[in-house]
Amino acid sequence: MNVLFVCTANKLRSPTAEAVFSGREGVAVRSAGLDPAAPRRLTEELVAWADRIYAMEDRHRQKIRKKFRKALGAKPMVTLHIPDEYEFMQPELISLLTERLPDLGG
Repeated sequence: MNVLFVCTANKLRSPTAEAVFSGREGVAVRSAGLDPAAPRRLTEELVAWADRIYAMEDRHRQKIRKKFRKALGAKPMVTLHIPDEYEFMQPELISLLTERLPDLGG
């Protein structure tokens, strides 16, 4: 299963999720950001690659649906409702991610 995490800048939340869930058996994980300055910007190719997409906020989900409608198709996309108030690998962020995604081996 290919899992993609998306946030605004791809510097804190989505890279943390990628780090937390990487290496799990049967799961390939990537992260991306919607901001033009993001180190790994969300592309049509990444959306097409993913079997599941997890957006950190509703506004991310809406932007993905609008900009990548064709590549998205009917694939599952879930909003995690994690606000932009955490640092990279912050224990509270890791706890939220593993609580909200137990099916990924959290």
